[in-house]
Amino acid sequence: MKSSIYLFVLFVFLSCGTSSNSKIDRNDLVTRNNPRLTEIDTLGSLSVGNGEFAYTVDITGMQTFPIEYRKGMPLGTQSQWGWHSFPNVKGFKHDETLRDYDFGRGKAEPYAVQFNEKGRQQEAADYFRVNPHRLHLGSIGLELDDISLSDIKNPDQTLDLWSGKISSKFNAKNTSYQVETSAHPSQDMIAVRIKTEGEKPAVKIQFAYPTGGHSDDASNWDANDKHNSTIVKQTASSALIKRELDETIYYVNVEWENEARLTEKSKNYFVLQAEENELNFTGHFTAEQAESQNPTTTVTFAEAEKYWNNFWTSGAAVDFSECTDERAGELERRVVLSQYLLAIQCSGTTPPQETGLTYNSWYGKFHLEMIWWHQVQFALWNRPEMLEKTLNWYFKAEPIAKEIAQRQGFDGIRWMKMTDPSALEAPSKVGSFLIWQQPHFIYMAELIYRSNPSPEVLDKYAHLVEETANFMYSFATYDELEGRFILKGTIPAQETLRASETINPPFELSYWHYAMSVAQEWRERTGQKRNLNWDELIDKLSPLAYNSDGLYLASEDAVDTYKDIRFTSDHPAVLGAVGILPLSKIIREDYMRNTLNWIWDNWNWGKTWGWDYPMTAMSAARLGEPEKAVGALLMDKRTNTYLVNGHNYQDGRLRVYLPGNGGLLTAVAMMCAGWDGSEGKNPGFPKDGKWKVKWEGLQKMP
Repeated sequence: MKSSIYLFVLFVFLSCGTSSNSKIDRNDLVTRNNPRLTEIDTLGSLSVGNGEFAYTVDITGMQTFPIEYRKGMPLGTQSQWGWHSFPNVKGFKHDETLRDYDFGRGKAEPYAVQFNEKGRQQEAADYFRVNPHRLHLGSIGLELDDISLSDIKNPDQTLDLWSGKISSKFNAKNTSYQVETSAHPSQDMIAVRIKTEGEKPAVKIQFAYPTGGHSDDASNWDANDKHNSTIVKQTASSALIKRELDETIYYVNVEWENEARLTEKSKNYFVLQAEENELNFTGHFTAEQAESQNPTTTVTFAEAEKYWNNFWTSGAAVDFSECTDERAGELERRVVLSQYLLAIQCSGTTPPQETGLTYNSWYGKFHLEMIWWHQVQFALWNRPEMLEKTLNWYFKAEPIAKEIAQRQGFDGIRWMKMTDPSALEAPSKVGSFLIWQQPHFIYMAELIYRSNPSPEVLDKYAHLVEETANFMYSFATYDELEGRFILKGTIPAQETLRASETINPPFELSYWHYAMSVAQEWRERTGQKRNLNWDELIDKLSPLAYNSDGLYLASEDAVDTYKDIRFTSDHPAVLGAVGILPLSKIIREDYMRNTLNWIWDNWNWGKTWGWDYPMTAMSAARLGEPEKAVGALLMDKRTNTYLVNGHNYQDGRLRVYLPGNGGLLTAVAMMCAGWDGSEGKNPGFPKDGKWKVKWEGLQKMP
């Protein structure tokens, strides 16, 4: 009887994971943070989506003014499958991007790099860096003849997070508009309802050729001769448009439910004109020609509402409404909006790009060192299935990752940095030398196992964990003279350092120690003996280098760490060694606390990125500095700005930066639920009576 009572209590505790006896009103928590715009803000664009597909709208609730929003929050329609390559007319081979480097490991190591010099190799590197690039699939907006953005009056737009619907009202000259916009939760499709008083509504459907730009809306509107949009099937209430861009083909199926007619206004430009003051339609984007009809707008809105109701009522929740600190409301807003943004932008079948599915950055490609920042939070917020959905891509990438390791003379698999769904490594003078994306897979697999400690999880991921660790062991160099393992020939997370000079960067050392230790646990869980070579690496891995003031260095060779601005700008990655990761035997806690305090007072915070603030918060929390943890999350810096739509603004190039949003959620989860070995409730928040944070369902961080 006692054991039954114990199991029941344990079940309730694990399933609720709450810091308070009072249950959170999740509907109220979410809806009080609905973003609302009552004036035109080109950085305030709102999006609907499902993780595989997203559609971003302007103040009209559609993509009516794409040019005017181009330098604000671009109005993208993007998917995980929508990619394009310019014709490879010179027949470049990826091998032409390789150059040998000697990092003192007794062999030449070929890396895919940019050459910064004229010639075929540079052209090849440029080609494979740009191609493939992610597509803007099409712009669907209101056809408002002779009306400019400044003519939009009395706007009132709200994103209802609880139902995934954007409602927009406005006046344009002599007509009032009501527009409702949503995305289907499992199809790459939008549904729109338009009602007017005055002119009958019309919708424009336009297509652009890709720009191939590094960071832009991917829309070249002046290249109509390079692509084609053809109506291949049409009825009185539908039209199937075939898109052809070089070798890329995809389809858009548009269906409407009121009297309307679709005409081709000009090449790659169609207009759907309603015959009455209401127009309900759907637009379905597919890589292959769809065989079935679109779900209706009514069905789509209902399915979206069902999906988002379930999203918010499952998983975890954090409620700051009982906190009296004046910063709590803003922190809650950021947390709620970040959950929505990451669900629609970063929960797909491939890793997300840093700007998600809103607009292109780094040509639309994704960065594997950033997947930790985008998606670890899914597991901690009790949504591990969203992380697992993406981790499946690693199995596809394994053969190419294995080839990278082999050509460089290493064992196992070396995960690339910058890539695309094909897993081809993009050439880079920086990215190809990074290594901190390597342990990420072990970290994420461990989180999946913790959420479901089953033989099935071990069977699925053990091979990739093993091969990831095999590379890590072979990459470390054993120093016979000093009897220790060192890491060299790498650019660390703090990218201002150089591969030819950097020895033992602190975050990477700590990550090697943690991930190799976890990999050993996986061997034991699967019935294997511990790998003795790995144990030797764990035992003999170099400790973090420090100076006479008890401050950890940016790397062992960086003796001027605290004098040279090159070492005090960019990411303060040393803090990740205790924060992202637990304290290990190669680190002194007092020295790390000294380092945190020095960085807090002296770092060049104007040269940081959005995820540096949650990284600092996690370090402060583990080191017993909760006021600094909160202060870091809400530090008043440009790159820690969160716009009305919840996006983490960086600068004029990166108006969207989702690693900041993901890092915020990870930090808040660990500050609430704690980490392995932490004690008490909400260990990352100050105990001054002002932070009565309630939460449900969060998981502990390692």
